[in-house]
Amino acid sequence: MLLSREKTEFYLTDLETPTGKIINLTIAALVLISSGIFVAQTYNIPYNIRFLLDLIDTAILVIFAVEYIIRFWSAENKLKYIFSFYAIIDLMAILPFFLGAVDISFIRLLRWFRILRLIRFIDQKFLFASISTEDGLIFARILFTLFAIIFVYSGLIYQVEHPVNPLYTTFLDAFYFSVVTMTTVGFGDIAPISEVGRLLTVLMILTGVGLIPWQVGDLIKRLVKNANQVETVCSGCGLAFHDMDAAFCKRCGTKLRIGSGGG
Repeated sequence: MLLSREKTEFYLTDLETPTGKIINLTIAALVLISSGIFVAQTYNIPYNIRFLLDLIDTAILVIFAVEYIIRFWSAENKLKYIFSFYAIIDLMAILPFFLGAVDISFIRLLRWFRILRLIRFIDQKFLFASISTEDGLIFARILFTLFAIIFVYSGLIYQVEHPVNPLYTTFLDAFYFSVVTMTTVGFGDIAPISEVGRLLTVLMILTGVGLIPWQVGDLIKRLVKNANQVETVCSGCGLAFHDMDAAFCKRCGTKLRIGSGGG
């Protein structure tokens, strides 16, 4: 039985029902597999294994393309969907598939953006369902965001420098360079030689200077704030931590029973 447009849109965004979880968990797994394939292909592997990985990657790309078409079909406001942040990332993930016959070198760069599709799940307690505390969830989100950005930069710098720079032999070399650059350590033992590579390096430094202190600062502020809170479970919404002098829940307004922590 074919699903209606409304029901299809619901399941593609739902992370609570079993069907929604299966669909979105499958998408997340395919994103991770395709990212792993990209990394593996930067190494010197046998031709038969490389051919098999290419087949798997092509199959995943076809699935992503079908998913994009279904999301477009099921969207109530199609124009708004096309220009939404997640739709643009989805399109960037499948663009190399549609333009595969076109000899445009920069199209290869877009494949590294696929891991950003997982950002869709960061704001939901989906990828980190096993983490019970809010602090732990925030910390996991920060680490994942940083890893995703470093991963993309590593892929881009590898794609640009590998053909012209013998220092970038594998993805690990590019990942190492991205980490030391974004943390502004800059050992200098690996450096880009192409103009695009140097431009990417500048963007890495700016991202590292702006993003890392902001993310870490946000975590520290939350840790300091929660250090001044007590565990008092709200009977209305279940929020566990509140300020020491709070008489009502800051989320739902229910009167708190002081001393009713979950010990």
